[in-house]
Amino acid sequence: MATTNDLKNGLVLNLDGELWSVVEFQHVKPGKGGAFVRTTLKNVLSGKVVDKTFNAGTKVETATVDKRTMQYLYADGEDYVFMDLETFDQITVPGGTVGEAANYLLPEAEATVATHEGVPLYIELPTSVVLEITYTEPGLQGDRSTGGNKPATVETGATVQVPLFITTGEKIKVDTRDGRYLGRA
Repeated sequence: MATTNDLKNGLVLNLDGELWSVVEFQHVKPGKGGAFVRTTLKNVLSGKVVDKTFNAGTKVETATVDKRTMQYLYADGEDYVFMDLETFDQITVPGGTVGEAANYLLPEAEATVATHEGVPLYIELPTSVVLEITYTEPGLQGDRSTGGNKPATVETGATVQVPLFITTGEKIKVDTRDGRYLGRA
């Protein structure tokens, strides 16, 4: 148990049997009346975002979330298999839990896997990854770095918008949060 004064971004709360991650919080002390805490919470499993207000000092139940660095091994149908780098235990993470992160996962890549009571909740990737382009249309004579973008397929199968001068076989850096091209690797 913690109080609303202990809230911080990333803390996971157990409210009504569901896990909610604190995205944002603000302590408010109005001129009249008691202080309160305004929060933005994100459901860890469904991704639903809600705003919730707590009175200052109210007790809230926190959930213990175990975050471990794991290595991605392989895809098993719809599921993904990760190995704990300390204990070498393997866990299977459902495809729905991995979500968009699958677009940037290469075998042997490291990721942070968050679990609660042995159940995988979500996966955190590094902010950028280096991927090789497997196919893109050839650029045209006179292409410049500011000339525009074209789609390119990377080794994971994802499509990334890249500048016109990028060719097949090049390695590029991609932002895992929004899939943006960041530059050549």
